Amino acid sequence: EKQVFQLRAHMYQARSLFAADSSGLSDPFARVFFISQSQCTEVLNETLCPTWDQLLVFDNVELYGEAHEMRDDPPIIVIEIYDQDTVGKADFMGRTFAKPVVKMSDEHYCPPRFPPQLEYYQIYRGNSTAGDLLAAFELLQIGPGGKSDLPPVDGPTDVDRGPILPVPLGIRPVLSKYRVEVIPLEHQILTFSIVWGSRAYIPHQALDNQHTFASQDLPENELLHPPLNIRVVDCRAFGRYTLVGSHAVSSLRKFIYRPPDKKAQHWNMTG
Repeated sequence: EKQVFQLRAHMYQARSLFAADSSGLSDPFARVFFISQSQCTEVLNETLCPTWDQLLVFDNVELYGEAHEMRDDPPIIVIEIYDQDTVGKADFMGRTFAKPVVKMSDEHYCPPRFPPQLEYYQIYRGNSTAGDLLAAFELLQIGPGGKSDLPPVDGPTDVDRGPILPVPLGIRPVLSKYRVEVIPLEHQILTFSIVWGSRAYIPHQALDNQHTFASQDLPENELLHPPLNIRVVDCRAFGRYTLVGSHAVSSLRKFIYRPPDKKAQHWNMTG
């Protein structure tokens, strides 16, 4: 018995990817395989923690079997991560697998199963771990009414990204404004760059007892924060840089400063 579906792959972010370039960074993109179809995210340059924030839609996916089998045991999705080279083919960085949450045409699109929640998938490069993928996958059966019966894709819209669809509201995390501050404790001159999220926020900056900062929108859920990658480079002639070393701060929880609640303070003083 033939069943027709639409697969929605909500590719939000990856973290702690393999450094494929001599700079200590990569230009990653993800390729999603499902049955006989595949699609790619956009390429993000010079990052180990790309935030693609991209929805990939696979239309007219034909599966054969009983409806209850499709719901309880759907086919596996294969996701591969590549580094885009300027010359030659892309370099393989790792692979992971996922199973979609399935909605049949006679089911309601409502909690607790829908909309699906983002979760981490371990990426492997051979037998070694090679980062994590933060994504959600849903397989929606197309009933007699056609695609008009499918749940809508609720914004946000970004006209600057053209045909690229962002991860819909209700699935994407709620963001808040954060600021990373670098405060040197010793008098020394370093040339460094800090990469937080999808790009460098303090690129190749000389630090000489200076207080430096940069802002970034990050999920309110601290478990979804990307690691902070710090690179130290050696400045060469003609504007060239050679990587000296790098360090990743996997969790920033102990460094987060939360301003005191002024209302609570006022209540304690007056009460």
